[in-house]
Amino acid sequence: MRRFALATTALAVLVLAGSARAETTDPVLAVVNGAQIRKSDLEAAYQQLPEQYRQMPLEQIYEPLLDRVIDGRLLLAEAEKENLAKDPKVQEDIQRARDNVLRDSLVQRVIDQGTTKEKVQAAYEAMKSQPGFAYEEVHAEHILVGNEADARDVLKQLANGADFATVAKEKSTDPSAKSNGGDLGYFRREAMVPEFADAAFSIPPGTVGKDPVKTQFGWHVIKVDDRRQTVPTLEEKEPEIREQLARQLVDELLANVRKGAKIERFNLDGTPKAE
Repeated sequence: MRRFALATTALAVLVLAGSARAETTDPVLAVVNGAQIRKSDLEAAYQQLPEQYRQMPLEQIYEPLLDRVIDGRLLLAEAEKENLAKDPKVQEDIQRARDNVLRDSLVQRVIDQGTTKEKVQAAYEAMKSQPGFAYEEVHAEHILVGNEADARDVLKQLANGADFATVAKEKSTDPSAKSNGGDLGYFRREAMVPEFADAAFSIPPGTVGKDPVKTQFGWHVIKVDDRRQTVPTLEEKEPEIREQLARQLVDELLANVRKGAKIERFNLDGTPKAE
């Protein structure tokens, strides 16, 4: 009998310990007419907010969001009190909501199963083997002036041995030139206006372009320091890969559920469609 009592006591301690852990990880935030609102309820409401609010930390909107959840519980209780669930129109809406949840859950399950870490990694490795996956970048500097004559004067100074960064700080109308000497860092072709990009990607590394380049911003004297091929990392490509996989998975799911289905279509007024 004593052994049984000890075992029962130990089981009770384990249950209480598990309950305490649950309370800690999902604490009660409010009690409405005896019904608890937990942190998980608040987090679920947070996920339903418009994007601009979900960009704010949960702590920042804690009080108004908790008020919203409390109001929701009170409205639900009032609806139950008035037996709205028996209203035929409400029952139709509930059925539609149930259908939407089931559809969305099916699609999400397929996406989750098809976009695991391993499958995203495999898709990335497959993309790496495709031509054009790596992209070209150049590291360039520029001096921006208002007219061609000033630009050619800058070229003469550089040809006579003037330091590019020093001239950029003195002559360039680009506001950032005062702090960085006209250094643009590495960039891809599409990051610049076409005229500038065409010139920068044609100038041999370590040299200054022979002629100034005109763009909508003025006249540029361009120096290219380096050119490199860059392979995008998995972290850079992961959002794109996940989007592509999800689209493919949903297309396959739709194709499968349509396979063998008997579908009859009618005109907007309900009349049969012509063959």
